[in-house]
Amino acid sequence: MSLMLEEIRQQPEVLERTLRQELRGIEALKKTLAARRPKMVVLAARGTSDNAAQFGRYLLEISTGIPVSLAAPSIYTLYGANVDLKDAMVVAISQSGESTDTNLVLERAKAAGALTVGVTNEESSALAKLAEFVVLVRGGREKSVAATKTYTGQLLAMYLLAYALGAAIDLDDLRRMSEWTEAALKLEKTIRELAPRYRFMDHCVVVGRGLNYANAFEFALKMMETCYVVAERFSSADFLHGPIAMVERSFPVFLFTPGGVTWQGQKEMLARLNAMGAETIVLADRSAAEALSLSPRSICVPARLVGKRGSGLPADVYTPIPYIVPAQLFAAALAEEKGLNPDQPRSLEKVTRTL
Repeated sequence: MSLMLEEIRQQPEVLERTLRQELRGIEALKKTLAARRPKMVVLAARGTSDNAAQFGRYLLEISTGIPVSLAAPSIYTLYGANVDLKDAMVVAISQSGESTDTNLVLERAKAAGALTVGVTNEESSALAKLAEFVVLVRGGREKSVAATKTYTGQLLAMYLLAYALGAAIDLDDLRRMSEWTEAALKLEKTIRELAPRYRFMDHCVVVGRGLNYANAFEFALKMMETCYVVAERFSSADFLHGPIAMVERSFPVFLFTPGGVTWQGQKEMLARLNAMGAETIVLADRSAAEALSLSPRSICVPARLVGKRGSGLPADVYTPIPYIVPAQLFAAALAEEKGLNPDQPRSLEKVTRTL
């Protein structure tokens, strides 16, 4: 069994442990933010962590109304620009906490008077020492180069930051996240049976929108780095602005299709792709019955991923963590089917330092 698969299976306990052990620090951050509410939030990250930041951007803007920007580290590292961040909260997200450029963004933000937060899996890292507040992903050492448990831990950290900023995130719903993730892990046998169909796949597209847009990037990244599949990723809106022209009969398109406000657009996309003869595979849960009926190769998380009614949050708010788990399982199973080692992708190392 690969380390990647082993770490995928660890995610329910990682999520439960992270939530339990980080709540005290999050409550302290919440008090600080009540007195010092930022006018904007800037998220700095690379790679898988950047995909978590993309999710954070959607979640924080939707749930708090505060504008959120994704930092471009080269503005600081290459161009030496001075950015006015004195009324901002700047969050650096890094599995190792040793990403040179994201740490530099945080250092410059701190010097400019911003409130700084670090999200990392490594308590003794440079990032953890640099940030004013730290949210630790309690994942234990991640040995596989392909990040899995740290990605979902970082998504959980984004929910905690939203909560600290006053969003209507219910902690009891977050406590259910490990249960929902455990349910998603039950798909492993189904996905192992599906993977051989795609053994010779070398190109595909992954489509997501809104809160699952980041998952489209993360699923595509996992297939690129572990299976060497050229996986393009788009929102359903962007996909219609040209890239859909690459689709032909039997071309594989994976779609994240939760219920809620993104479903109508995904439904129209799915109908169009099916009419073109594309090979569509939808990822959904039991609350998205219509989506599951529209593709013969659906992957259904065996749970209803809905939070408490009356919160004012969108219906799909808690889907991203359970939805990425079957995608991770698929990448691990496909790598195995192709005879590849997902733990040691060619040309990659666990910690990447760039400027």
